[in-house]
Amino acid sequence: MGATTFIGIIPARYASTRFPGKPLAELGGCTVIERVYRRVASVLGENVAVATDDDRIRLAVEAFGGKALMTSAEHRSGTDRCLEAYRNLGSKADVVINIQGDEPFIAPEQIRAVMECFGTPSTRIATLARPFAKERTYDELENPNTPKVTIGRDGNALLFSRSVIPYIRSGERTGWPAATQYYTHIGLYAYRADTLAEITTLPQSPLELAESLEQLRWLENGYRIKVALNDSPTIGIDTPADLEAARKYLESHAI
Repeated sequence: MGATTFIGIIPARYASTRFPGKPLAELGGCTVIERVYRRVASVLGENVAVATDDDRIRLAVEAFGGKALMTSAEHRSGTDRCLEAYRNLGSKADVVINIQGDEPFIAPEQIRAVMECFGTPSTRIATLARPFAKERTYDELENPNTPKVTIGRDGNALLFSRSVIPYIRSGERTGWPAATQYYTHIGLYAYRADTLAEITTLPQSPLELAESLEQLRWLENGYRIKVALNDSPTIGIDTPADLEAARKYLESHAI
């Protein structure tokens, strides 16, 4: 067998309840989506494309020399959009990497960490997590917009939750971050192409509906998710306030 091949697909929607048009927001002299694209391309070269449902995003990507294609506006998730894009591109890549279009600081080493999970043939799905620094506060840990993950000794995810997991039975909550190692989830996924085709046919599951976390559907249906660890900082752009935080971060970092 030859080396495992990869393609990076960046799902990007214009509509967003909290921040419409965020892929086209200006960040340090270019759009958010251009920053994401260039970081992915630094690892995957030409094997990257934006999958969108809005011509404004497609045109913006093509304007900076990127590859973009239109996909259905009816998709329930970025995972579904990735599958359509993979098929429409006629790609034969073994593994599809799903990079969120609102992660302008995704680091090349984070992408490579997920790719390395597929050195093991049994890996069907992989994702990324960051160790939560013990000096950080419980309020930061508790943020429901930052999902948490617990990981087994085999490196596979046990559970994802917007709640703080694990729950520490004794001691004040302010001391929880220092009491055990927590992990926060970074929404970067990779799937073997045949597995991607399988999981997009699954109906929504009870845990997924409760937490609004798509990956719980896969766990509930018996799929294992390998978790790569990396502590590189990222700032996801979910709100205008996140964009301002990202701009301040750029001011103090030469990126």
